[in-house]
Amino acid sequence: MKLILIGIQGAGKSTQGNVLSKQLSIPYLSTGHIFRQMATEHTKWGRYVKETINAGILIPDKETLEIVQEYLSRPEYKNGYILDGFPRNLKQAKEFQNGLTAVIYLKVPDKEALWRIAGRNENRADDTIAGLKKRIEIFHEKTEVVIDFYREKGLLIEVDGTKSITAINEEILRLLGKRNGKNGLINWKRKEKAILAVVGLAGAGKTEATQFFRSKGLPVVGFNKIINSYIDEHKLEHTEAVHKKLRIEFREKYGMEAMAVLSKDKVAAALKKAPFLVIESLYSWEEYLYLKKQFPKVHIYLLAIYADKQLRYKRVNERSYRKGLGGEERDLNELTLQNKGNPIAYADFLVLNNGSIDELHDKLEEVYRQVYFGLR
Repeated sequence: MKLILIGIQGAGKSTQGNVLSKQLSIPYLSTGHIFRQMATEHTKWGRYVKETINAGILIPDKETLEIVQEYLSRPEYKNGYILDGFPRNLKQAKEFQNGLTAVIYLKVPDKEALWRIAGRNENRADDTIAGLKKRIEIFHEKTEVVIDFYREKGLLIEVDGTKSITAINEEILRLLGKRNGKNGLINWKRKEKAILAVVGLAGAGKTEATQFFRSKGLPVVGFNKIINSYIDEHKLEHTEAVHKKLRIEFREKYGMEAMAVLSKDKVAAALKKAPFLVIESLYSWEEYLYLKKQFPKVHIYLLAIYADKQLRYKRVNERSYRKGLGGEERDLNELTLQNKGNPIAYADFLVLNNGSIDELHDKLEEVYRQVYFGLR
């Protein structure tokens, strides 16, 4: 199922897009996401997008079409997608050939859209509101002809965007089901189970990455919570000496795969309820091998989060929980005593986290889509 969402700013496209993505099990993305992701890649289009954006220039129609169509040919979009922010004009609409199922138009009056945006951003300056009004004018000028184009082709589904989120969603599903025949919607489901294990050195951003996946509704099992909880319960200090002592004790008792052994039941229980599980802070190579042996029918992916050394140390010293629990000594202990280097080196995905949280989330979104929708 290939869908396009159209509506003025404030119409609720992102809200409906995210809900529909979960219901239909297809990715929701915007052209903004596509361009940001492309800009990070060392490809012809990656360099072009980065240079064009940095120059403050709009990407022309011809190049926009080629970039979007090439991006949507990736494996994670083979079952479909929900696209927001494209096409922006009639030329793009006419030349975009991708076997669309439907175009969903969330119709909202200008005043309603502005009221919603103002409600989300109470501190907006007058010139920002003026800018929003200008963008709405451009929408009417450029995009209304796109709506008419899709209406004439019989692809348009027009929905009253002033109703409640639930009512709008139900109407979209009803109309999509009607369009797909008497048997209603085809609801794609993941057929294979998957585990995404997050690994990285202290301060790399494993917690932030895990929070991102949790916000997607994915269950999380934290290998890191075993020692952290033990220390908190016994009112010990979070120092590298204490952590090292406990890591050795646990591994002498359960082996190098200790945290996986102690978390096995939680992992199994989570996989019964959901097809996709995230493990926070896998430590040793033996833990990875143990999971593969215990769950042979589950595809296990390793996601390594990396950041420059001094940046990691700075982050560790600034956080509130386990502040200062990092540095060269901890790095060496994790790499040598815990055998963490192997899962980092063997990772299916390597995400560089030297920038903003938004940049990290864009990269994680790409990982999520490849695993959840593409089964890389």
